[in-house]
Amino acid sequence: MRALVVLHEHVTEPGPVGDRLAERGYELTGVTVVPEAHHRAPGVDFTFPDAADSDLIVSFGAPWSVYDEAAVGSWISGELGLLREAHRLGIPVLGICFGAQALAAALGGSVEAAPRPEIGWTAIMTNTPSVIPQGPWFQWHFDRCVLPPGAEELARTDVGPQAFRYGRSLGVQFHPEITPRMVRDWLDLGGDEQCVRHGVDPRGLLARTEAMEPAAHARARRLVDSFLDEVAHATD
Repeated sequence: MRALVVLHEHVTEPGPVGDRLAERGYELTGVTVVPEAHHRAPGVDFTFPDAADSDLIVSFGAPWSVYDEAAVGSWISGELGLLREAHRLGIPVLGICFGAQALAAALGGSVEAAPRPEIGWTAIMTNTPSVIPQGPWFQWHFDRCVLPPGAEELARTDVGPQAFRYGRSLGVQFHPEITPRMVRDWLDLGGDEQCVRHGVDPRGLLARTEAMEPAAHARARRLVDSFLDEVAHATD
């Protein structure tokens, strides 16, 4: 089984999400859209692989906005096309943060600025704890999904949707893949200033992530299992 892993920038890793997919028998092929040298100017040219070459697609987070084409350039339309084609072919997609927003936009929804950012470990209100555990889950986002018609909202906070299902695909606004190393790298790339600006202690955020790592990784494994068993292969 082949899983295409879409990484939008150089510091995000598949983390425990990728580990569990590998344990479940998937061979992961990763692509990085924006190389490190272009992190401050992400409008690069990038051609996405053919959706039909994969049995599953995972689209991870990004520090940009799906709707900010002036910043991200033409590659966002290529990614939306990839996700739309995957849905047409019945290929499951797991969208994470930016990836969830891209999935929503690709399937007829949209993305908009959230009324406030969510940064840090957050409990969510879940309608389906067997698929989406309550958490807490790691958050770092400034936008939110407007769900496509026909999507089933599975979890939310007062800021907006936190998880949705559309056919065999699942979008989650939070970061089940998070590791302390990723948080350190995000802080070094300007996240320190973002945290301070929004009243979050960056050192405290990293310390809590380190303390939460074992439990968070266990939740991530459960989420991957639920995605595969109850969403991606539910109609197999």
